[in-house]
Amino acid sequence: MISEKAPIERCMSSVLVVIQADQTLQEAVRLMRAHQVRHLPVLEEGRVVGMLSQRDVHLIESLPGVDPALVRVREAMVRELYTVEPDEPLERVVRVMAQRKIGSALVTHNERLVGLFTTTDALLVLAAVLREPGVAGLPSSEPPSEPAPEVG
Repeated sequence: MISEKAPIERCMSSVLVVIQADQTLQEAVRLMRAHQVRHLPVLEEGRVVGMLSQRDVHLIESLPGVDPALVRVREAMVRELYTVEPDEPLERVVRVMAQRKIGSALVTHNERLVGLFTTTDALLVLAAVLREPGVAGLPSSEPPSEPAPEVG
């Protein structure tokens, strides 16, 4: 079972799809669709400089007269990043994400991107926790071994 003290590296996605800051939004959309992801860490000279989310792309695409083939990722990305070390406790990361209402945390070590933790990853952790019998006073999601008695 995963505990709240588990390091974020146990729950993060380590196979990452990234994009360069000078690429276009059109390329970002292609990557997101091809890899079925909603967040792209943005790199410049090998360093993480931003995050581009599906929401950011939709916002830019909704502006009149904007051609995604001409807009560079650096023009649409978010520069204020939430970064954590791989040993950061899961509970702290999800609490900060909820408080800040953000969809992802970049996991870095020595200024190198090593993973990404998203709300989807958090929901997968929650589903795993809820499968455990008696977690947080909730019944297991497994079917009972005997039929429940009829009421009536």
